[in-house]
Amino acid sequence: MHHNDKAAPAVAPEQGASVAEELAYRLRQQRLAAEYGHFALRTHDTAALLQEATRVCALGLHSEFCKVMRFLPDEGRFLMVAGVGWKPGFVGHAHAGADLESPAGYAFQTGEPVISNHLEGETRFRTPDILVEHGVRRAINVLIRGEDTRYGVLEVDSPTEGRFTEADLAFMQGFANLLGVAIERQQAEESLRASQAETRASETLLQGALAHQEVLTREINHRVKNSLSIVAGLLSMQGRAAANPDLRQALDGARARVQTIASVHDRLWRTDEIHAVNLAEFMGELCEQLRSSARPGQTLTCDFAPTTVATDQAVPLGLMANELVTNAFKYAYPEGEGDVRISVVPRGEGQLRMTVCDRGKGLPPDFDTSRSRSLGMKLIATLGRQLGGQPAWECADPGTRFVLDFRPLHAADREG
Repeated sequence: MHHNDKAAPAVAPEQGASVAEELAYRLRQQRLAAEYGHFALRTHDTAALLQEATRVCALGLHSEFCKVMRFLPDEGRFLMVAGVGWKPGFVGHAHAGADLESPAGYAFQTGEPVISNHLEGETRFRTPDILVEHGVRRAINVLIRGEDTRYGVLEVDSPTEGRFTEADLAFMQGFANLLGVAIERQQAEESLRASQAETRASETLLQGALAHQEVLTREINHRVKNSLSIVAGLLSMQGRAAANPDLRQALDGARARVQTIASVHDRLWRTDEIHAVNLAEFMGELCEQLRSSARPGQTLTCDFAPTTVATDQAVPLGLMANELVTNAFKYAYPEGEGDVRISVVPRGEGQLRMTVCDRGKGLPPDFDTSRSRSLGMKLIATLGRQLGGQPAWECADPGTRFVLDFRPLHAADREG
């Protein structure tokens, strides 16, 4: 998971941001949250999950430091298991108290997040030595928890003057929720693999382990979907509280994208299709969801080839379809009525062609995707590259046609 954020005109509120700059800042946070959710669904390495969370949280809050503190029950204290910005030798070795007198300990013990915007004058808690050594002036701590257990604390620290806000807290809490269920998934899978290794000699026990794996995998992934829904709920809450209409609209768009990830993930794990997905069934179900959210007078026509694609392609394909169809309904038909057509059919040479077409007002004269600062356009470009194709917009006279040619991956390709 890598980004090029240099072009993003995002300025934090404490840096004197204008309304437009703060909007870009919040949009950037939501893009990072959505992309991390996608990363968490596809990653099976706990250390990578933790380290990426600290990197992205630091990016999202324009902070130099971030860390994950894991609670060690036998020692009654925290261990820094992942982090960015810290001096060599701290990650993997640094310990901190987990009592109520420390910010991280308070967040862990009570479950309540802690924002400390002026550590030098903090009277509620003592300032941990590691923060003093690194010149940290403000910090924000949230609990990382799973369904039944508390793992530790996710903390962002900054050496600069300023303040963390409730919106920053919602951003971090979403990460902590995702992280908690993802860690539980990893632990469950590791436990299951160990159990399978011990029972390979017995066919009966092996069958029992496989049955347990199926139930456990579905349950854990149900929790992942619920956690993504929590993130979507937090975005919805931020949107309702936003006074600026552009910010409110942008947050609602981010909420819809996260909810789509949750729906796509749920579709994949409600079937027995672990490595490959039936394209027609998968996309057909997604189109039904899009039809249910369309305005009166808007119709969606679908045509999907009876073939299979790898599950690794299903997620970006579903997200792209959601983005394109939603945008077509919104911008092609400002009066509300109109038809959008979507198809994924063979093109020849072992490729599939995805087409989304409307008969609306068409592209603006100065339309240039390479210069667009729209989050939707950036997502479409990123998802297109993930599928191995090059997105293209054409004039349909009337209307607009989107075309993407890509080569489907199958189970054998994925394993290779």
